[in-house]
Amino acid sequence: MTTPVIAGFDHHRVPVADGVSLHTAVGGSGPPVVLLHGFPQTHLMWRHVAADLAADHTVICPDLRGYGASDKPAETDGTVYAKRTMAADIVALAGELGHERFALAGHDRGALVAFRAALDHPATVTHLACLDVLPTLDMWEVMHGVTAAVGFHLYLMAQPPGLPERMIGAAPDDFFGHFLDIWTSDRRAVPDEVRAAYLAACREAVPSIVADYRASAGVDIEHDRADRAAGTTLRMPVGVLQQDWGAALGFDAAALWRAWAPDLRHTTVTCGHFMAEEAPDEIVKALRNLIAG
Repeated sequence: MTTPVIAGFDHHRVPVADGVSLHTAVGGSGPPVVLLHGFPQTHLMWRHVAADLAADHTVICPDLRGYGASDKPAETDGTVYAKRTMAADIVALAGELGHERFALAGHDRGALVAFRAALDHPATVTHLACLDVLPTLDMWEVMHGVTAAVGFHLYLMAQPPGLPERMIGAAPDDFFGHFLDIWTSDRRAVPDEVRAAYLAACREAVPSIVADYRASAGVDIEHDRADRAAGTTLRMPVGVLQQDWGAALGFDAAALWRAWAPDLRHTTVTCGHFMAEEAPDEIVKALRNLIAG
């Protein structure tokens, strides 16, 4: 089976930190847009959106630290996969490619990295789009009772090193494939060759994926709490697209986001979680409107 790629994009390994390089697909020309993938995926999730945006933007699609073909440093402490560290990777990546300012969009885990990058580097991120996620602190605060079972993986990967890695590593395709199945409304959106690429990438990255999630139950919360206490907000235009999880879990997603983003455009979508693959035209339109506004 041929490994899928984003048509017309070049691939690079870009150094972003000591001992860490990110595998990155780059295409198009014009104002830069960086697209960050989610779980359990790689940069390939942006293949439709990236190809469209490349008509008039330089589009940069990395595999995050710990994912895909990017480097996967050992979790020597909680900061290695902190979203602050992963966000610094993205700023360094863009700088290495010659872009000091750029628009940034992220899905799922990538949206958490994008959120942190926009908070930590407000002079660098011109526009921020976050797809189907809540900021880390808010996410933990809205998870209550049996309805929180939808996020069982968050609790599993929050455990100390050892057990979650062994459990997931015993049946990685079953674990990661479960989310590809239940979070997709239209199975045709993730064809067999793409699904196989996602599973192969995750199979080789169990410790680093767990470390990414473990950081979100520790140091990432500390960073969000510090910003909330300081009254730090996102200074750039922010677009959020997400499913109506609030209806099931009992929260007002737009209100939670507005506390962080005074200049907010919030949209509830009807497609599944993997919206860049299920509804790429809708995502492209939202990104173009955000950047143009």
